[in-house]
Amino acid sequence: MTAPRTPILLDCDPGHDDAIALLLALASPELDLLGVTTVAGNQTVEKTTANALRVLEFVDRADVPVAAGADRPLARELVVAAYVHGESGLDGSSLPPPQGAAVEQHAVDFLAEAIRGSDRPVTLVPVGPLTNVALLLARHPDAAGAVERIVLMGGSIAEGNVTPAAEFNIWADPEAAWRVFRSRLPVTMIGLDVTHKALMTDAHADRLRASGRAGRLVAELYDFFAGFHRETYGFEGAPIHDAVAVAHVLRPGLVETLPRHVDVDCESRLCRGRTVVDLWRRTGEEPNADVGVGIDAEAFLELLCDRIASL
Repeated sequence: MTAPRTPILLDCDPGHDDAIALLLALASPELDLLGVTTVAGNQTVEKTTANALRVLEFVDRADVPVAAGADRPLARELVVAAYVHGESGLDGSSLPPPQGAAVEQHAVDFLAEAIRGSDRPVTLVPVGPLTNVALLLARHPDAAGAVERIVLMGGSIAEGNVTPAAEFNIWADPEAAWRVFRSRLPVTMIGLDVTHKALMTDAHADRLRASGRAGRLVAELYDFFAGFHRETYGFEGAPIHDAVAVAHVLRPGLVETLPRHVDVDCESRLCRGRTVVDLWRRTGEEPNADVGVGIDAEAFLELLCDRIASL
């Protein structure tokens, strides 16, 4: 008997790794992608929305609805990551401009309606700044409370990638992240501690390049993304951060997690956006998240390559 598919909503800011995460979700029969919502982060919301549409249209999945969301953080000035993802947000790819458009609904209202309308509990997978999710908690607490769990890509225990202390998605809107971790909903944090342990390499890209249209697209995205990571970190490859969150939903056990308390620093100049993880249980606070601490990198990359090639 076939196991029921897990309904998910992907909230993203494409972004090279977001685009690959979206393709992984589309290629995975374990998942039922109910829709895609976009937020400002890696680029402006206009560009991230166009990028989500471009990716879906490229693999003939324009049937998946896209809803545009927050165009700025809750309380901060918008800062985009063009230095990582380029002016389009997907520099290096040959994707044509989108032919379709996002639905008229705001992403937050779309999320609430999709959650209420699902006949099974929905898993929310936010892989950009958490602005839309924080607004969902505020505007539609009943719908937010019906979410089965939130599996987010963001944060870290011990390192940063936008500052020495903070990961970009949390740093971009720390007030939103603070609200999500305080929500009392089941939250899983997939942070840099695991994504940096699972690097896609040139060999993976070459394998995908030979596998078909979707594989060639991912290889193009990788080529650009890996260039930044080689120059910045000296990595021989690139982490596909957001795809790890999707993989964790469809393949339980791929990421090792521990229940721990997570707080978000919204006050400090030096540590803005740091996820303060009580790894050794020093605060006495009850756990509010399952925090990623390990990953079967080989299994993740094999899954990613196999599924993308199947498209």
